[in-house]
This record gives sequence, C-alpha cells and structure tokens, in this order.
Amino acid sequence: MKQSSLQIIRDEHAALKAMLQSLTMMLDRGPGDEAESFFDVVRAMLFYIDEFPEKLHHPKESNLLFPRVARVAPQVMDAIIQLEADHAHSETAVRDLQHLLLGWELIGESRRAAFDTAVRRYVQSYMAHMQLEETAILPVAQTALSDQDWAELDAAFEANRDPLATKGRRDPVYDRLFTRIVMRAPAPIGVGEA
Repeated sequence: MKQSSLQIIRDEHAALKAMLQSLTMMLDRGPGDEAESFFDVVRAMLFYIDEFPEKLHHPKESNLLFPRVARVAPQVMDAIIQLEADHAHSETAVRDLQHLLLGWELIGESRRAAFDTAVRRYVQSYMAHMQLEETAILPVAQTALSDQDWAELDAAFEANRDPLATKGRRDPVYDRLFTRIVMRAPAPIGVGEA
C-alpha cells in the first residue's frame, strides 16, 4: 500500500522547515532600511505557521495518526506524549511570537531581543519536534498500521492538505499570502530587493 499520508506529512514538514529557516534568515538580516517590508514579511510567515501547521497539520496527527499508532505500538507512548505536549504549547507559542513582533514593530528596538530569543527557541523546538515525529513515530506507523488504517489516514490527509506543501494544487485563497512572502522577502529568501 502506498501510504500517501506519510508523504503528505513529510511534505508538510519540509514546507514548515523552509518557512522556519526563512524566518530565521529574516531575523538574521533584520529590518535594515526596509522596516515596513521586513515586518510585513515576518508577520505573514508567522500567520502561515499559525494558520496551517497549527490548524491543519497538528490536528491530523493528534486526532488521526497518533491514536492509531498508540493502539498498535504502545512502546512509542512517551514520544506521543511529548509530541502532544508540543502541539498543546505550539499554538500559544506562535501567538506569543506574533505579539512580540508587534511589540518590536510598534515600541521599537528595545523589544527586538525578546522577539529574537523567542523565535530562535521556537524554531529549535519545532525542528526537534518534527525530528521526533520522523524518527520515532513514522517508521513505527509504516510497519505497524493496517491497510485499513492507511486507507482511512490517506483519505483524511489527502482531503486536508497544507496548500504550501501541495505540489501543483495550490489553494487560490492562500496564493495572496504566499505571493506576499515570496515577493516581499529579500533574496535569497524570496525575490524582493535585498
């Protein structure tokens, strides 16, 4: 059986990793002389993280994948418990980042360090989270779940995909968001002016 849901998870992880790396690159560059563009791009990136991984990706894992894996492979329960704790914390963390960014933008440079520290901690934590899923959960799921489990997972994951990670089938509703990030972010992050 093909298990398209595994590829969807990996594609969504790759899209999120690219966004997190781009966010870090933007932070490393700083606003320079283009503060309005900088804050606009970073705000759009955080919106993407809040909109897709938090509202689409995590629920698919928490509600569909993890319970099935826990049922057939109780030896990975510690990893699932950690991943669920990460999911519970992550939505609040990204909202906190949005607030910290707004503080930096509106109050000024005195708020930059708090945002910088929080973003780097968030990115490191998120990368570790995806690594744990990919090393502790996905291999076990691939070998332990039944064909029926995979049929149900594949159908659910196919119906609810991150449009940034969807090859060839972009959701036109979100094209404006992706275009804004790509066109306004400076090279090499996007195609905007450096």
